[in-house]
Amino acid sequence: MSKNSLKKNAVLDDQQLQANLKAINPKFGDFVIRVAGEAWGLPLIDQKTKALITIAVDVVNQDHVGPGNPFGTHVYMAMQQGATREEIEELLLFMCVYAGFNKAAGCFGALNELLDSPT
Repeated sequence: MSKNSLKKNAVLDDQQLQANLKAINPKFGDFVIRVAGEAWGLPLIDQKTKALITIAVDVVNQDHVGPGNPFGTHVYMAMQQGATREEIEELLLFMCVYAGFNKAAGCFGALNELLDSPT
């Protein structure tokens, strides 16, 4: 993905993400879009780094399981911002040290399901 095709705001510039959030619940979707859109719009941390941070938070919170889990969304957001699978895998290895090996293991499994399953 070229740098020119990256979204300036990974929330406010992604219509599909917004539709998916509103599909969970319209009021929830609107709330998340407004609040997260503002946070993603803060200028000092780039969008790719923010997306990688959200994946790290998902590891800690174990947000890779169950319906409505944000892990897959955050993986796709990171990749839309130029992150590679290898960078995400390295992040998961890094998180083994700080969140625990078992937490990262589940996320490796979820990552494999996301990226290796036929679409």
